[in-house]
Amino acid sequence: MTNIKAVLKENSLSYAAFLRKFGRIYIKTSRAEATAEKLRRVFGISSLSPSLEISSDLDYIVRASLDLAASEFKKGKKFSVRCHRIGKHPYSSQDVCRKVGQSLLTQLPSLKLKVNLSHPEQTLHVEVREDKSYIYTKIVTGPGGLPLGTQPTLVNLLNNDMASAAACWLTMKRGCPPILVHFENKGSKNKSDMKKTIDTAKRLMEWSVGFPRNLYLIEQNYGSDRRGEKYSQKTAALLQKRLMLRIAQRLGIMKKAEGIVTGDTINKTSKHTIHTFRLQDEATDGYPIYRPLLGKDTPEIQKLAQSISLETTAGKIKRKEPLESRIELQEVHRIEKEMNTDQVVEDALESLKVLKI
Repeated sequence: MTNIKAVLKENSLSYAAFLRKFGRIYIKTSRAEATAEKLRRVFGISSLSPSLEISSDLDYIVRASLDLAASEFKKGKKFSVRCHRIGKHPYSSQDVCRKVGQSLLTQLPSLKLKVNLSHPEQTLHVEVREDKSYIYTKIVTGPGGLPLGTQPTLVNLLNNDMASAAACWLTMKRGCPPILVHFENKGSKNKSDMKKTIDTAKRLMEWSVGFPRNLYLIEQNYGSDRRGEKYSQKTAALLQKRLMLRIAQRLGIMKKAEGIVTGDTINKTSKHTIHTFRLQDEATDGYPIYRPLLGKDTPEIQKLAQSISLETTAGKIKRKEPLESRIELQEVHRIEKEMNTDQVVEDALESLKVLKI
């Protein structure tokens, strides 16, 4: 309810009443459709229905149903009437469906409606609760999940591809507010990558109204003079990821976050195998690292990103590097000791900037 009110305030959507009853939250407003459109991004909501509130008297229900159907139903469509009833009434749910359905057929002949209970093209819903009834034809699907803030905060490593954004969204859906962290490559000539990341962060923040709207930026070329070009591409990539995780861990501890989220998946490339993940995770010494996309293929991730409107901002997932020979943990420790990793982490944290989005 707190998150809903934050969205209403953010979008200047006024309401006359805000009520909670078992299984339902009722918002009385003159802008029901606009309100439903904005609230469809509030985690914990399974669906929203702009509806008319009337008496539970059956005659009132029939008359209101006729008015609503006359304005909402299209000519020649197959329709059904569904009724859900709570409380004691002098009629059954079947009585409501039967009487409303008959009235639509006989009193709206110009619409040429046809009854089809199995595969209706349009449905009129009647929900009767004690002395009130709610009539509607539209159901706006919500994201479901747990309300944001009911679980601890997590640090989310946000790249400019849709995988990291989709991973962040999935943990948000389970109630975890995000701390968005992007490792910025100052040496990159392609400024569009940074723009994509910022746009993606803004899109994710549309799902977390009422929570901090920050993007933490850390320069990615920290310690580059220490690494040089003496290691293979695979080893350098592993060292870089371990450093990123160490830095994210430090930031997470500072912000009292309970773990780190990445968009990693398992595939045939050297950066995305179970063995490599184990080497990466060891860098944080038990600090949790979550990979909600671990078992998903690229088409599944793209479909998820599309369903939550992230595909227009985030870049494509790149998985083209060849599989190289394994590197062992002992060798990683030797290299990191040579690099003075602790100092590299400190240098990186000094570059930390906060971008308000």
